[in-house]
Amino acid sequence: MDTKRVLIIDALNMYFRAYIVDPSLSSNGQPIGGVMGFLKILQKQIRDTKPDRVVIAWDGPGGSRKRKQMDKGYKAGRKPIRLNRSIRNLSEGEEMENKIWQQTRLVEYLNQMPVSQLLLPEIEADDVIAYAAGLPYFSGWQKVIVSSDKDFYQLCDDETVVYRPIQKQVMNKTRIIEEFNIHPNNMALARAIAGDTSDNLPGIKGVGLPTIKKRLPFLSEEKSYTIDEVVDFCSQAESKLKAFNSIVDNQDVIEHNYKMMQLYAPSLSYNAKQQVKYAIEEADQLFNLTEMKKMMIQDGFGAWNWSDLIQTMRRITAEKD
Repeated sequence: MDTKRVLIIDALNMYFRAYIVDPSLSSNGQPIGGVMGFLKILQKQIRDTKPDRVVIAWDGPGGSRKRKQMDKGYKAGRKPIRLNRSIRNLSEGEEMENKIWQQTRLVEYLNQMPVSQLLLPEIEADDVIAYAAGLPYFSGWQKVIVSSDKDFYQLCDDETVVYRPIQKQVMNKTRIIEEFNIHPNNMALARAIAGDTSDNLPGIKGVGLPTIKKRLPFLSEEKSYTIDEVVDFCSQAESKLKAFNSIVDNQDVIEHNYKMMQLYAPSLSYNAKQQVKYAIEEADQLFNLTEMKKMMIQDGFGAWNWSDLIQTMRRITAEKD
């Protein structure tokens, strides 16, 4: 019996990529590259992976309330996402309005497809994806997480891989260990030491992933090491390297970053978990092809070939039934 496969998409990550890169215009001249580009990427992903299910997770409105409560500077200072340069003829207000319209329109398209679309207020897609990938429902399935976010490396195991669409790169457990000399079980800990500038989480100065790879080789083991064990190793090491001293002196920074970064225990309430489970395990998987085609005509999608997308959605609907 063939192993079943679920495609789990970090929606906002993929949408912004399409929004920036794809210069497509709608029939009334509105930029619509975020919508069309997302659907093109989705079609390519399902062509390559031939999934039995598709889960699409959005960042909820307001972002992660829990992480912002722990760190008011979380994700502060990020540059605004801008439209493709070739069609940047809108005012700042018009561009913001278009970005919101495109995202809303994309959700409407996905609502016509047999996908589990997840959006929970004040909860990040990272936590939703981590929880969904760990559901007993998907035990024994191959999980393919589509995102350029390295936070998902910590979820890689014998069943779970991360596909990075920009780099066209599949990251599995073996490849992560080979590249970073860090086991996925210890990736959140390593990144807590190194920090993450994209999320405004400064790490230990001078102790990036290359230094960790060289100085803390035991993190390549399957064992999940604790922060205390790493600090103890550094404090007891015969060679008093600057990196070791910095780790010992900044344990509080590592502990804070780890709480912010770890996905092993996703930050979801009981009600949120029940919503995710219902959407995946119980909700109908319907494919409204007529409405989707009508929307494509309205939006001036032109003659793009969507046959792979349509065939996969038909198959998913038939299998769910």
